[in-house]
Amino acid sequence: MEYQPVPDIRDIIPHRPPFLLVDALTELQPGKRARGTKCVAPDEWFLQGHFPGLPIMPGVLIIEAMAQVGAAALLAEDEYRGLRAYFAGINRARFRRKVVPGDLLVIETELVRKWGRMGIGAAVAMVGDKVVAEAEIMFAVEQPPNKDGKE
Repeated sequence: MEYQPVPDIRDIIPHRPPFLLVDALTELQPGKRARGTKCVAPDEWFLQGHFPGLPIMPGVLIIEAMAQVGAAALLAEDEYRGLRAYFAGINRARFRRKVVPGDLLVIETELVRKWGRMGIGAAVAMVGDKVVAEAEIMFAVEQPPNKDGKE
């Protein structure tokens, strides 16, 4: 099998700083799964007030990072390239440990079910060998524009 480099996540999903919460993709199987990383730096915008004296990455942003990795897996597929995926729901979210400055967050999302333009991803976030969060993420892909450019 020929080596295929992992593309830059910015070439796949539309998110940009400060709301791009994934630094890099490390693995990508279009339409199936992806793995990405986020190095939580001490100067992250979301740590300024969460919490003074005890900075912790908010759980909702860990979930968003999981969704961004899942969106990369989905939107790397030819039929969805150039489109946007939106949150449709979050189920079974659990937070197991704090994520603090200096942590390398490793996020894996596997697309476990797709029907039409809807689907579900199973996501887990880890620091080292410890699970920090997990969730089932539901998504909806936007309709592609018609040939005349209208949705």
